Amino acid sequence: MSTNKNNSRPITEDMHAVLEMSLIEAYLQGKGYTLGDLKKLPEAEAKQLMKEASVFASGKLAELEERAHFLQELHDAYTGE
Repeated sequence: MSTNKNNSRPITEDMHAVLEMSLIEAYLQGKGYTLGDLKKLPEAEAKQLMKEASVFASGKLAELEERAHFLQELHDAYTGE
């Protein structure tokens, strides 16, 4: 697995983090907020929104990972690996 030149984390971890942040931003946008807006909200409200956004992102990431595993299984079955 290749690594990022700036640190020792694998590139896939960096891509995972970018995707997670994109999903969090999409959730917040759907609620009418941006990450910057959270700084202006009361702390409890900002934490609740981030909790909801994190749960949303985790669920979507799990769904994507499951689909990727399914596709890999189909590929392996087709190629005989």
